[in-house]
Amino acid sequence: MTEVGRNGSYERVALSDHLVIELSWHAITDTGLRRENNQDSYTVVPPIFAVADGMGGHTAGEIASDAVATRLSELQDLQDLTPEHIDRVLRESVFDIQERVGETDLGAGTTVTGLALVKNDDRASWLVLNIGDSRVYQFFRGSLSQVTTDHSVVQHLIDTGAITPEEAETHPHANVITRAVGFNEEPIPDYTELALIPGQRMLICSDGLTKELTDFGIRHFLSTARTAKDAAEELLQQALQNSGRDNVTVVVIDVHAVGDMRETGDLSRTRLPLNDPSDTEEVPRI
Repeated sequence: MTEVGRNGSYERVALSDHLVIELSWHAITDTGLRRENNQDSYTVVPPIFAVADGMGGHTAGEIASDAVATRLSELQDLQDLTPEHIDRVLRESVFDIQERVGETDLGAGTTVTGLALVKNDDRASWLVLNIGDSRVYQFFRGSLSQVTTDHSVVQHLIDTGAITPEEAETHPHANVITRAVGFNEEPIPDYTELALIPGQRMLICSDGLTKELTDFGIRHFLSTARTAKDAAEELLQQALQNSGRDNVTVVVIDVHAVGDMRETGDLSRTRLPLNDPSDTEEVPRI
């Protein structure tokens, strides 16, 4: 298990000298109730937020997820982040995995799923990245939507109509993924651009959460929790109470404001902590 970064409450992240976003985020991970070690890792270092779920033997998966989380952290504070930057560090992580694990019967690899803050035509947006079956969800105005598509055998069977989503939950190949970072293969992420809107609550999670909670349950806890911290902790606890069969990692991000400082004033620091929201009913605005 590798935890890179720190949790943040009402902080400003600058994508340029004038384009700023105000966020809160909370990341949490747990070994679960049936695993001996935690092979999940996460990175929460703006502009990148990601979860990696390792595979490949007792410690190999942990090494693989650590390599990805560590390499992604090199993108910290990068204001002009692009898919090419992510592609580069993912390729480098494959070499790191190979060097650290060596030859094993199972090999070593990891999923990686996450969000990056990017500029597009001088506007802020999310860049969603995904390899494997960890997921990104968006909760907005009472509606939950899964943003990523699993790279898995059962997802392919669902897409082709061979099985239903209900049948996928108990399918014998439910844990078999079709894309990963590692195993001496070229990493191939899916990228999706998503609007960045005040009022969004974003969730990044390993499949240890989605094995235990349905979309209905995830929506309920995202909708009732007051803060990103409350939401992340409640989701984790519910996954553990519902069996906790796997490692569970949860990152929740709340978007409070998106602003152009040319219209509202100068930004003197790239991450300026604001007042604790418990002090007032009004959310601070940029």
